[in-house]
Amino acid sequence: MALRRLHSASPARRLPRFPWDRMVPFKERAAAHPGGIVDLTVGAPVDEVPESIRQALIEASGRPGYPTVAGPAALREAMQSWLHRHTGVAEDVAVLPTVGSKELVANLPFQLGIGPGESVAYPEIAYPTYEIGAILAKAEALPVADPRDAAGSRLRLAWINYPTNPTGEVASVEYLRDLVRWARDSGVALASDECYLTLGWDEDHPPVSILDPRVNDGDLTGLLAAHSLSKRSNLAGYRSAFLAGDPELIADLLEIRRHSGFMVPLAVQQATIAALHDESHAIEQRARYEHRRGVLRQAVEAAGFRIDHSTAGLYLWATRGEDCWDSVQWLAERGILAAAGEFYGAKGNQHVRLSLTATDEAIADAAQRLK
Repeated sequence: MALRRLHSASPARRLPRFPWDRMVPFKERAAAHPGGIVDLTVGAPVDEVPESIRQALIEASGRPGYPTVAGPAALREAMQSWLHRHTGVAEDVAVLPTVGSKELVANLPFQLGIGPGESVAYPEIAYPTYEIGAILAKAEALPVADPRDAAGSRLRLAWINYPTNPTGEVASVEYLRDLVRWARDSGVALASDECYLTLGWDEDHPPVSILDPRVNDGDLTGLLAAHSLSKRSNLAGYRSAFLAGDPELIADLLEIRRHSGFMVPLAVQQATIAALHDESHAIEQRARYEHRRGVLRQAVEAAGFRIDHSTAGLYLWATRGEDCWDSVQWLAERGILAAAGEFYGAKGNQHVRLSLTATDEAIADAAQRLK
């Protein structure tokens, strides 16, 4: 009886069905295509990790001791320097390495002390892990078009995501300034997932960080920004990411994560230092994605889809004005696997997400099949 009570209280019982399980029959259909499957669902990098980063990993791989949660000074300096170059934030910004960005998103509400009777807001079309983080903290999960729509609730944390996964939207300086002002007036922590910050495709509307002084006037109180090397440097397998922002919040999170053992492996810390100091490989990788985007976008639009937003990031947010599962089926019949927009919220039920994280050959093959 006691074990049954333990199982029934497990957080796993509160989680939604893992969304990718629903893709199995469509994956099988796409794999049956004579040319094989072109998988454009998960945004996992396919290009090689640059040699300089691998060498840094190898050189550190023989060290037997425990790493620290905060990492060495050289890692903090590399993160701070990169953030200063790409967001304009002060070079002494508080930073914290994380074991990839997904664990950060899933754990942040709990680690901020949010719990039952309180709420976490996140975009109504979004990466699913924002909701999971609220559920794991036993807080109310609030999908909203704008964080301010959650006003009046016991809101403690609001997530924003620009450039957005899956839609590729970006936010203006003015919009972010208004959000920062509202969050501070409301006593709400504002967390910005900026993992696609350097992948903007519209020069007239570039992505903007919440750390940008134009947004916050140099005051980071109540603000957190998450960054990742998974896409920029092909380090998804390394689980290399970091958080920056409000020094008091970062200090609290560091203490909690020290007690919990959230340590980035030492070899990965050294590889991260190498990656952040090298812009050349990131520029080359960005060019690969820009080329793939051009090829795939032209083919998808020629096949009768409309591309909405998608001005940044690694995805095309496409629709034919039909149920997303009908579009998934149509593409699967051509050997192309796309993610159903429904995975990212009810408002995505007429879209599919197509990833640019496939080889040049696979993207060209998908474009040919769409003709």
